Amino acid sequence: MLQKVGCGLCLIFGIWLICTTIALVFAFSQPIDAFFVLGGSIRREIYVAQKAKQYPQTPILISHGSQDPCMWLIFQREAADMENVWLENCANSTFDNFYYGIPILRRWGVHKVKLITSLTHLPRAKWMAQILLGAHGIWVEVDIVEEQGVPGNRESRLKTGLDITRSLFWAGLSQFIQPQCSNVTRLAEVNMQAWQHRGFKCERQGGVGR
Repeated sequence: MLQKVGCGLCLIFGIWLICTTIALVFAFSQPIDAFFVLGGSIRREIYVAQKAKQYPQTPILISHGSQDPCMWLIFQREAADMENVWLENCANSTFDNFYYGIPILRRWGVHKVKLITSLTHLPRAKWMAQILLGAHGIWVEVDIVEEQGVPGNRESRLKTGLDITRSLFWAGLSQFIQPQCSNVTRLAEVNMQAWQHRGFKCERQGGVGR
């Protein structure tokens, strides 16, 4: 019985692996159909706002970036359309960026994504993206945004190893479990009046204020 179960699981895994590989090969030749920004630097948001002007129809997902009004001001300054920009504010780590981001990208029917991050975030972010998004047949291309000043994160072998390990486990579990973030906002719907009343502070490098 155990042998039959083992053979059955191996067969299922083999079929899934073949189907995923075919999907990735197909996605590789397709145009980018979403931008995925990993939070951690306002310069990444400035970069994607500039990209939004070139590709106004391509949806953008920013995972736990700067405060909502700061991003609103950046897109306004760049005269970029905000209708296709979504802010996910549940993530608290790079792993969470993918944990909450993948279900959203899957609902959008994304096959090829442009991942926007920084050199200080590599190679961990790239490897995690290739494992987790690749497991869902989503091809990943990476744009690296140049940072200025002191980076907000430091990479280490231990940190990279732990995140890669749990990404391998989650690549399988995420086929069946789809976490939902309860704090997703369209950038165009950010209530600037409420934020002005509440008060907010933007990263100096963004060049925007209250």
